Amino acid sequence: MRPSRQELIRRRRRSSFVGRSIELAAFRDNLDRDPEHDAFQYLFHVHGQAGVGKSSLVRQWEIVAREQGAATAYLDDDTHSVVEAMEAISVQFARQGIVLKRFDRQLALYYQQCHEEEAAAGARLGETGSGPLDAPRVSSTMAAQVSLAGLGLLPGVGAVTGAIDPQHVARGADRLRTSISARFRTHSDAQLVLSPLRTLTPVFLTDLADAAERRRWLVLFFDVIEQTGPLLNEWLRDVLIAEEYGELPNNVLAVLSGQGALDARCWRDYLDLMAEVPLDVFTEDEARRMLATRGVVSEEVVQVVLQLTGRLPVLVDTLAQNRPQNVNEIDDPSDTAVERFLKWISDVQQRDIACSCSLPLHLDEDIYRTMAPETQADQYAWLRNLPFVAGSPGRSRYHDVVRASMIRLHRTQSPARWRQQQNDLADVYRQRCRTCESALPFNVYWRDAEWREHKLHETYHRLCASPAEALPDSLHEVVLASEQGVAVVRRWAQMLLQAGHDADSPALTGWGQRISTASAEPEDSSSIICILTKLMSASELPTEGRALAYTLRASERRAARHYDEALDDYATSLALVPGRCRAFSGIGETQRLAGRYEQALVSFTRALDIIPDDIDSITRRGFTYLLMGREEEALADYNRAIEINPEYSWPIASRGETYRFMRRYDEALIDLTRALELSPNYAWPRASRAEVYWRLGRNEAALADLDHVIGNGSDDGLRYFRRGDVHRAMGRFSDALADFTRALELNPQEAWILCRRGDTFRSMGHYDDALNDLARAIECKPENGWFHLRYAIVLRLLDRAESHHHLQRAADIFSRKASVSGAGLVHAHGNLVVVYCATQSWDKADEELERFLACTPRTSRIIEALNDLNDLQEALTLNSSRIQALQERLNALAGPTA
Repeated sequence: MRPSRQELIRRRRRSSFVGRSIELAAFRDNLDRDPEHDAFQYLFHVHGQAGVGKSSLVRQWEIVAREQGAATAYLDDDTHSVVEAMEAISVQFARQGIVLKRFDRQLALYYQQCHEEEAAAGARLGETGSGPLDAPRVSSTMAAQVSLAGLGLLPGVGAVTGAIDPQHVARGADRLRTSISARFRTHSDAQLVLSPLRTLTPVFLTDLADAAERRRWLVLFFDVIEQTGPLLNEWLRDVLIAEEYGELPNNVLAVLSGQGALDARCWRDYLDLMAEVPLDVFTEDEARRMLATRGVVSEEVVQVVLQLTGRLPVLVDTLAQNRPQNVNEIDDPSDTAVERFLKWISDVQQRDIACSCSLPLHLDEDIYRTMAPETQADQYAWLRNLPFVAGSPGRSRYHDVVRASMIRLHRTQSPARWRQQQNDLADVYRQRCRTCESALPFNVYWRDAEWREHKLHETYHRLCASPAEALPDSLHEVVLASEQGVAVVRRWAQMLLQAGHDADSPALTGWGQRISTASAEPEDSSSIICILTKLMSASELPTEGRALAYTLRASERRAARHYDEALDDYATSLALVPGRCRAFSGIGETQRLAGRYEQALVSFTRALDIIPDDIDSITRRGFTYLLMGREEEALADYNRAIEINPEYSWPIASRGETYRFMRRYDEALIDLTRALELSPNYAWPRASRAEVYWRLGRNEAALADLDHVIGNGSDDGLRYFRRGDVHRAMGRFSDALADFTRALELNPQEAWILCRRGDTFRSMGHYDDALNDLARAIECKPENGWFHLRYAIVLRLLDRAESHHHLQRAADIFSRKASVSGAGLVHAHGNLVVVYCATQSWDKADEELERFLACTPRTSRIIEALNDLNDLQEALTLNSSRIQALQERLNALAGPTA
């Protein structure tokens, strides 16, 4: 069989590679060992200064691994997140015949949900013309480690428990929390968009384990780790060493390569597991052999090259490729390395282009044409073939060592030309930003990754041209970047450090270091708070930027449920820049979350006085009305929001949810279905529609919706819980049992799931199992009277005397709650009706029914009480005319079912 082109390329690279024989042999010998052998190494750390050939060695190791039958993946600093890293590995493995199918499906769903969220946010902002109003930021979502549990089917109602990742209570980003209460209905819906790391990594590792069974080795190379480490370190540690996401097969190897030591905070406890591979400059023998391969053998010439390069491999290679044959060819009076690098480029224009093209951080053909005169406009391919230029045609870059020398030469030789060229490059990127803006909704540019990349480069060149003048706007941009998450802020901090180094500006370097330090904490809301607090101390930050920083810090504090601190920050923001709709709406949302509904209404109304058509404020105010039981006013706000933007699914779904709450099921179905047409994977409207179908007795339709939600990655206990209820209502007890069991695996201490599974066991006649689940529910929540009632029913079926004790306990708990005014009063009286029917205390049951009805319960609560009586009658075969009379009265009050 003929070798492929890629195989021929690998052979040529292998044959032309000089030096590092010890390192190559060590890696090859390791692959010949049994993974269970004590000498086997599964983690390597290659490190050394720029230009010593780390990437070249790693690429050679990749060739060696391929020859040993390995599947390999190589990642460098073009990787900007954990998700990108997993995706890059999947893509490269697929090219080698290994497809990570489950991961690819889950990743596609993640991108689809991100797209829908961004499209929805863009739609509303495009209509309002206002700035983003605490809408969820998908990119920060990759930064947040958020896990919401216990959400009810109504957004924001139910136990939003402290609810956030059990290991990090109150972690998460408010950019999501605001939307979660109305858009995301479950832990998993939020988890996939907000915390793709925790959702995607287990699937990725499962597929990786399957791939490891089909190949002798899987070898993962992470190059330029000094750049990607802040993004990948913790994830790599947890995947490669710890057990955060499970265990890796022993034939998976990883190579980390970078300039310095690994981050001690992350790796200090595991350094003994690393095979350290330090690289220094070439030995003299290695340098001589590289020169000899290029035909440079004159001793005089070799000595000069060794002296000029310091045996730094990249510089040795640069000079060797020009094949000087005598000292005069390399003897140059200039004492700068740059002049010597370009000595053999005889064309003056080409020399100037080669030096000028070091100014951009990255090169593409359009940037090259900006730097080159018209006569050299078609010479980009020539430039890319220079030995110190690497990368793809669309993203080339100079080697750091060479670029640094050329940058210094530019800045010191002609400051005026330096400033002009930097401003010219900034203008090019400004135009690229404008091109992106023409295709984006107004004021959502920061959400777009391409626009952000162009903006970062524009800012870099403005800073290089005039550090002091450009710094204030740059710090304001860091505030704006913080809305997109810690990863984006880190990119801006790296850019400030680079600009400070290249422009020789201590002020830029200082701010780059301060922001880098502030963003070094785990990727959660506390990191953003730290960053914003640091920026607030900057005297260079304009007033508008400072006000925005306070607004954003308020949002993060609200996410952490520090409501009073959030309100203080909003107040400071308004003191700096009065009349900001966003700040008033943020205050309203904070007050709503704190349960201060009347105050929230005032704040939302003030926001709408400033921007009357702000859809977010209108929808949030509608939701607040709903929480207060003012359904008609809620509907009025939703109608207004929908009139402003008929294609925005959030207010449509919210109105449908309100109709469901009001038991206007036909209208609820219309709105919920319309919301799903606009956003097919919008999970909570589908789950809500399933609830409507269930209430209407359309169990098959309810199951179809719940199957869709669960089948699209909604790995949340609530979805299985609801589907278990539907199965149970249909008499499919085995299916119900499976769903409740799965729900408990996801939420082991959720008492209501235990109770419902206990009821299912009871319906199946498995009384001992039922008692076990109900006892666990009581243990979790001993003051829940309903659990005592359900436990007592099973005991009664077993004719055990303890039944009376638990019935009395339930009656005592509900009686106490019925003596306290508040939202729980109506529920307590309704539950007492059921308890007294269970004890056949009919007079007390009649009295409690009157008290229950005197509380003017909602129709939905009347239906719940009727269903509870029906279930009790079925379980205990109560045939008394007294319970039938109660049922008939409740049934009459419930009215029609649709």
